[in-house]
Amino acid sequence: MKFEYITGGGITTPSGFSAGVAEAGIKKAGRYDLALVASRVPAAAAGVFTTNRFSAAPVRVSAEHLKKGKAHGFVVNSGCANACTGEAGFSDARTMAAAAADVIGCQAREFLVASTGVIGIPLPMEKVLKGIKKAGENLSPSAGKLAAQAIMTTDTFPKEVAVGFELDGKKVTMGAMAKGSGMIHPNMATLLGFITTDAAITPQCLQKALTSANDGSFNMVSVDGDTSTNDSLIVLANGLAGNRTIDNENNGDFRTFVQALNVVCVELAKMIARDGEGATKLMEVQVVNAPSLEDARKAARSIAASNLVKAALFGEDANWGRIVCALGYSGAEFDPDLVDVCLGDLAVAKNGGGLMFDEGRALKILQEKTVVIKVDLKSGPAAATAWGCDLTYDYVKINGAYRT
Repeated sequence: MKFEYITGGGITTPSGFSAGVAEAGIKKAGRYDLALVASRVPAAAAGVFTTNRFSAAPVRVSAEHLKKGKAHGFVVNSGCANACTGEAGFSDARTMAAAAADVIGCQAREFLVASTGVIGIPLPMEKVLKGIKKAGENLSPSAGKLAAQAIMTTDTFPKEVAVGFELDGKKVTMGAMAKGSGMIHPNMATLLGFITTDAAITPQCLQKALTSANDGSFNMVSVDGDTSTNDSLIVLANGLAGNRTIDNENNGDFRTFVQALNVVCVELAKMIARDGEGATKLMEVQVVNAPSLEDARKAARSIAASNLVKAALFGEDANWGRIVCALGYSGAEFDPDLVDVCLGDLAVAKNGGGLMFDEGRALKILQEKTVVIKVDLKSGPAAATAWGCDLTYDYVKINGAYRT
């Protein structure tokens, strides 16, 4: 299936979606810190959320609102996570949903909520509510880029993508935005991510598609080993493309839809990894010929998450021993005496043992902005890819003064 990347596309590229932003004053003055995205008509909705036991109030409120499988939009603030804030935090999250719904003209349960920022700090609700009103008054299909900026925290660039494809002979568009730089690790979605599409699909099929796409993308990213309290990945599908509604996961249109969702989620996941706090390199770990998909994913995630591998990547040290060490404790099934390891196209280990290799060539590979580590388990048919980044001095600097 052909998917066309839409240059400059994002969350409002699909038909019927608009965004509004505000400088609510939650963060430093002069920065957008609140975004509201709404569909012109009610949309099928699905989501996946953090597995952290300290899940934030907006996570729980959104999960509750999603039980009906429909939503009109979502509102997001940065600068304050509204996590570990007790009953007041739940009240604030519900109030955000109600305020956004009031601006759009729908019921509060038709709006989803997300927050990101410092944990344990109450939301400045007077500022938030003024920001929601302002954002709602300035909704526009052209404000998608501003919305992607408004949800950023320590991100160094906004993360957006959009693709076009066909379903049932109709042109369909899917757009997305995400934020994430620190507290990134598998166990759900590892970020805030929002996807919109004008495809027609039932909530049940949409949820299955999102869960599948998430498993092979955001759940395969690690920056620092921390799973946030606020991780949320939400998708809205308003049906305005006019295709026959996808209501069966066994048909070709569903498979095409999942493929498109995979494309979007993988692109965002790679942006998240590349923009890891303090990162200078994107690490892509490809595990092939594993006994099962689960084994391949375990192996790839373990290597991508290893602090020693990440530090070696930063130091441009071809220390393949750290790679096999992380593989060895991954929990994946394989025969250690069969494993091959390559840095880019340079073989550094074969059949579980080291090879003589050109250190100069290895250094050039490790100096690239994207470094591919390929591990061949030679134990089966399955493969998986995980993404991470190097561990730098700046990561410690950023997180040593996060609140200031």
